Amino acid sequence: MRWQLQEDEVSWTAIRAQGAGGQNVNKVASAVHLRFDVAASSLPDTLKERLLARCGHDQRFTQEGVIVIKAQAHRTQERNLQDAMQRLQELLAEAAHTPKARKATKPTRGSQRRRVEGKKRDGETKAGRKKLRI
Repeated sequence: MRWQLQEDEVSWTAIRAQGAGGQNVNKVASAVHLRFDVAASSLPDTLKERLLARCGHDQRFTQEGVIVIKAQAHRTQERNLQDAMQRLQELLAEAAHTPKARKATKPTRGSQRRRVEGKKRDGETKAGRKKLRI
């Protein structure tokens, strides 16, 4: 499934990062909140359904089906924005991946026979450990 993420469908705001950083952390808005509305996007319908199915299970999704990613690992706003966009791309790629369908198979007659013979052999071994009654 091929799809392209449109940059105008993604909105972001700069916020102040949490944690240690001295005086600089109090005056520079280097962290990024990235928002992506799945329902309003131009993604294929199957991909939208897969993403919206995760809504209740993933803390990155809001009740309305908007993905919110917070990036604050880097010192600059640009790198945090790149990080957030990369994480969004990975999330979309993960949802686009369809797992291979499992086909049920039957064990072969030979494998069934070997399994039963092994069980009999183990049973005989254990039976040989019992005390003899005289």
